[in-house]
Amino acid sequence: MITDEKIAELDEVIAQEKRVAAREMQSEAWAEGLLEGIEIDILADAAIATALEELISVDGENSALTLVENLRDRIVAGEFIRGRTLQ
Repeated sequence: MITDEKIAELDEVIAQEKRVAAREMQSEAWAEGLLEGIEIDILADAAIATALEELISVDGENSALTLVENLRDRIVAGEFIRGRTLQ
């Protein structure tokens, strides 16, 4: 019998796989932009703006504001520093 706990675990595995796939897709688009000579700050602005526009169109402004607040916290925590080791 499948329990609610097992369903929640499976849902988390699926969500993690989707996050990995999305990051891979974004990395490919990023690399293409760099090869075209687009500067990093322009790529970043376009990626963030596109994501926010899509999120707002589907879930509204509050959802986008929550995402931005969470991203700020993650930046401050150093989550996006390459080569960072967790202790």
